Amino acid sequence: MTSLVIFLHGVGSNGADLAPLGEAWRDRLPNTIFAAPDAPFACDQGGAGRQWFSIAGVTEANRPARVFEARGRFDRTIPEIVGAHGFANSPERVALVGFSQGTIMALDVLASGRWPVAAVVGFAGRLASPEPLAPSLATKALLIHGAADPVIPATESQRAAERLRQEGISIDTLFVPGVGHTISAGGAKAACDFLKKVFAG
Repeated sequence: MTSLVIFLHGVGSNGADLAPLGEAWRDRLPNTIFAAPDAPFACDQGGAGRQWFSIAGVTEANRPARVFEARGRFDRTIPEIVGAHGFANSPERVALVGFSQGTIMALDVLASGRWPVAAVVGFAGRLASPEPLAPSLATKALLIHGAADPVIPATESQRAAERLRQEGISIDTLFVPGVGHTISAGGAKAACDFLKKVFAG
């Protein structure tokens, strides 16, 4: 296997919810390992789901601090997966694919430059990393957002792209008409196409 894709789920969900994307992409990314871990914390909104950080009482002002605090557990969870699959010394062969809160965490990796992964794909998310940003310019990114998302407005992906471009990041966007807070078939295909191109070099 020559590449690794790690899926990062949203709040109240779990890794199994995104794992089917890997099955759908397997034929087009045949030399890729797909991993879909559960976030480290039980969701404090009820149910059996998981979360990367709490959204109880979250605001625009305090969200960056929560993302910063979440790095501790996140930075243990993801490197364990990368190392277990033999990519510890090959971040340029690793991609992160997030949905909603998972996108926030994936974009935080990009914005902080902690790991120079090959690519970040973010569905229905936002940039919430604390300033100043210090991204790895080697990482390519694609943000996909439903234009009718009632949970996280599509303007958040537009804002994220504009901010990251200011830092020199190569980032594309796709806004899907009529789609809410979900991953559409068209969005999934665009993400797979993007990763195939990135991994092809």
